[in-house]
Amino acid sequence: MVCRRGDLTPDAFGLQAAQALETKILELGEDNVAAFIAEPFQGAGGVIIPPSTYWPEIKRILAKYDVLLILDEVISGFGRTGHWFAAEYFDLQPDFISIAKGMTSGYVPMGGVIIADRVADVIKQQCGEFTHGFTYSGHPVAAAAALENINIIKREKLVEKVATETAPYFQQRLQQLAEHPLVGEVRGLGLVAAIELVQDKAKRQRFSAKIGVGTWCRDFCIEHGLVMRSVGDTMIISPPLVITKAEIDELVDKALMALNDTYTKCLASKAY
Repeated sequence: MVCRRGDLTPDAFGLQAAQALETKILELGEDNVAAFIAEPFQGAGGVIIPPSTYWPEIKRILAKYDVLLILDEVISGFGRTGHWFAAEYFDLQPDFISIAKGMTSGYVPMGGVIIADRVADVIKQQCGEFTHGFTYSGHPVAAAAALENINIIKREKLVEKVATETAPYFQQRLQQLAEHPLVGEVRGLGLVAAIELVQDKAKRQRFSAKIGVGTWCRDFCIEHGLVMRSVGDTMIISPPLVITKAEIDELVDKALMALNDTYTKCLASKAY
């Protein structure tokens, strides 16, 4: 499921959101815009999945004005979507990709930037060589952890497993929570998802931010042995690539218990 606004269809909303970029480029002047920076889908902001019309329109606009695409794949990279990079899932050809925790599975801090030939070649032509560096570039311990992590992902075929087995099952099981009286929407992609908590499902009305319903739900999740983050009243989860179907069942069961406890507390505190 993807984001939408008001009475617009997801496709119409996707076009509207994408066309705001062209409006801004024209407002600033196309010669003043070098690049567009975005996540393939919004991660920590609430797992916002763009409608199918969004990225094709963005691609059209970037090509029209010759604007570079910088893609933030810190969350989405290294198998999260069932592809090595979400750029493949959305059929994007970014000029830069920022990468980080997926490279080492978070065991050792490491980050990097992948740069397309069309950018690197210009730098080499203008400067004679492609010089770059960060204070901790290529740290041998982090690099060793990253290489071994990538080897394990390849050897155990985790990307393929996510694409064909666990991600479809994960999304299917989570959708069963959509009927809960507290849940306005369940959305996700690959092994990442969000559960939107609402006061009124029919009206799509949120709770007052002062109540902190998402915090209640987060705390109940922890009580039941499930780590699920709250972003306001949006519960987001990004399980490890090695998760099994049995563990997905356990995850959904514990999420349901937390939702039930949260709903009971909402009723008792007259949050409705």
